[in-house]
Amino acid sequence: MRTYLILLLPAMLTACVQPGGKISLANSNTHVVKEMYEAFNEHNWEKMAACYHDTAAFLDPSLGPAEVLHTRQQIADKYRELGKMFPDVHDEVKEMYGDKNHIIVEFVSSGTGPDGKKWSLPICTVFTVENGKITRDHTYYDEEK
Repeated sequence: MRTYLILLLPAMLTACVQPGGKISLANSNTHVVKEMYEAFNEHNWEKMAACYHDTAAFLDPSLGPAEVLHTRQQIADKYRELGKMFPDVHDEVKEMYGDKNHIIVEFVSSGTGPDGKKWSLPICTVFTVENGKITRDHTYYDEEK
């Protein structure tokens, strides 16, 4: 019985998190999402885009109401333009939830506009990660902010 418990304990400690629960750092898919946010905050747009699959699906109010496909080059170009508009843009991750392939991130994006006015925007993104790359990026925020 003791041997059984010794073998079972490590499995219990490294088990996947229930859907909707906080994510385990042992989940390898969280690493690509964290790497993407680190690259974003470094304004390293090519490194950020490399976290995505060759072509990824985006649902984002800034792109319209429907899901659109973007290549890595289009991703890098979009965020390069964002970086030009808001040179100090920064994302502060507040929480990460999810399961093996779906990572939900609550974060606050902030920066300074061309007029010198500071802004802050709470955002929630649902990522789908497959084979170590982000394949879907569904982002939600209030466009009126």
